[in-house]
Amino acid sequence: MKKYLILSVFIFAVFSASSSEAFDFGDISKHVGNAIGVVDTTAKAARPISDEEEYYVGRAVAAKILGTYQLSNNKELTRYVNLIGKTVAMNSEKPFTYGGYHFAILDTDELNALACPGGTIFITRGMVNLAANEDELAAILAHEVGHINKRDGISAIKSARWTEAVTIIGTQAAKTYSGGELSQLVGIFEGSIDDIFKTLVVNGYSKSQEYAADESALRYLAKSGYDPNALNDFLKRLATKGKSSGGGITQTHPATSDRIDKISGNIPSGQVDRKAVEIRTARFNRIPK
Repeated sequence: MKKYLILSVFIFAVFSASSSEAFDFGDISKHVGNAIGVVDTTAKAARPISDEEEYYVGRAVAAKILGTYQLSNNKELTRYVNLIGKTVAMNSEKPFTYGGYHFAILDTDELNALACPGGTIFITRGMVNLAANEDELAAILAHEVGHINKRDGISAIKSARWTEAVTIIGTQAAKTYSGGELSQLVGIFEGSIDDIFKTLVVNGYSKSQEYAADESALRYLAKSGYDPNALNDFLKRLATKGKSSGGGITQTHPATSDRIDKISGNIPSGQVDRKAVEIRTARFNRIPK
């Protein structure tokens, strides 16, 4: 089922209620004029969600996540994570997104990493500290980049919501919506954000989506010059942590042992520059966490 978006209604619905002050989302008002044009075009003929619209969905999901978690104020670590994350993203199938890739650290000891549609990726402080070196940190970020490349977040939106939206919109290019119809549309788009949020934070992706993201991560690591074995090493350490009581990657992903089994035979072959790994590890250890 293709998914569709009426962008101006979406902006009104999610950003008027979101606590975006906690993150530098920029001035959303400058996009409203373009959004009105999107409404006219979309009302004429429903179409697949564009990269630009996916970007706005991701911003709203990020704002909702930041209503639950605080951002870390460790600027040096944040810059470091962004350099690593953008390196692996540049070696993915989608090196550029509409709004670019942005990586941020959530100030919590929980073990998790979350990929919002369009390119915003969060990693918890606890997850950073669990990594043994830069290559393992790159492996975590590469996995989340894999989710963005495959648009797994957008796929979490219930197709019934979009069916209802298209029914309300109808076929009139310049239709004036009643108060009740506008209220319904606002609810639909707020619900769409909730769908993605619950998938990221509560329910998790399907096993097939997680396995595919792991496979993608292995390729990105190898192409970036990182050791792809780092993903396997990290997962083995993660497996010793068991399930956390308050959510986290051990609850929102398939069994770690299953992930290890899946990737063990798919690690790209090639000579690993051990000296380079040592240099990166020393750099990782110098960054205050």
